[in-house]
Amino acid sequence: MASIVPAGLKYSKEHEWVKVDGAVATVGITDHAQHALGDIVFVDLPKKGAGAKFMKPIGVVDSVKASSEIYSPLSGTIAEVNDALAKTPEAINTDCYGAGWIAKITVGNAAELNDLLDADAYTAYLATL
Repeated sequence: MASIVPAGLKYSKEHEWVKVDGAVATVGITDHAQHALGDIVFVDLPKKGAGAKFMKPIGVVDSVKASSEIYSPLSGTIAEVNDALAKTPEAINTDCYGAGWIAKITVGNAAELNDLLDADAYTAYLATL
């Protein structure tokens, strides 16, 4: 089954997505990642106000199959976390690009976006896996 890869987002090869709106970036894991993990049962969210470093772990997603680190696709500061995931982690499975977002990061270095993939490049990358 082909993964859903919305246009207008940036993607990491570790399967995170990022949507930048001004100085704030919303981050989550991709459709490919949530399919690979299976049923998500717990999310260890980053702490609001914590620093985020480019491609360093900011949290963990636990599923019935495995645990997987969540990598920050940008450096900055955690501005907000999706506290609803504490009660409904399965939102990542059902709506990974919407209600299943993980954190919002105040962008510290917008140039890092150039190191991420657009939708076409991410789709091509997935085809190599």
